[in-house]
Amino acid sequence: MSRQQREEFLAGQHIGVVSVGRTDGRPPTTVPTFYAYEPGGALTMFTATQGRTPARIDAIKAAGVITFLVQEETWPTKYVTVEATLDSITRPTVEQMLTILRRYMPEEAAQQFAHSEVDNPGSTITLFTFTPSRWLSADNSA
Repeated sequence: MSRQQREEFLAGQHIGVVSVGRTDGRPPTTVPTFYAYEPGGALTMFTATQGRTPARIDAIKAAGVITFLVQEETWPTKYVTVEATLDSITRPTVEQMLTILRRYMPEEAAQQFAHSEVDNPGSTITLFTFTPSRWLSADNSA
C-alpha cells in the first residue's frame, strides 16, 4: 500500500489491536481497542473503563511505544500495522472520548458511555496519544 492508502485504511472503522511489551518477563500484552486516527495525525485510544485499571497502562508508560494493527478479515484481506511512539497520557474530555466512541456506537450510547466515565471522579480512564513512526501493510486485492 502507498502511504496514503495505509493512512486511509487506518482511518477507517476497524477494531484495533494494541500490543505492548512488559517489563515483568511475561509476553507482550495484546488487546482489541477502539481508537481514532486522521491521516497525517495522531493515533488516540483510551483504556481503564468500567472501574478497571489494566496493566497495559503501566506497560505503555514504561515502554513508550506500541504496535497497533487493523485488518480486513474477509477476502481480499488487508492489514496495516503501525509502530507508534507515546506522545501523551491524559484524562480524556467527553469530546475526546466521543471522537472515538462515535466510530463504534450510536450517539446516545456514545454520550452515555463518555459521561459515565468522565463524570465519575473515581474513574481511572486514560487517553493515550501516539505518533505513528513505522508502517507495515499488505493488500491482497492488488
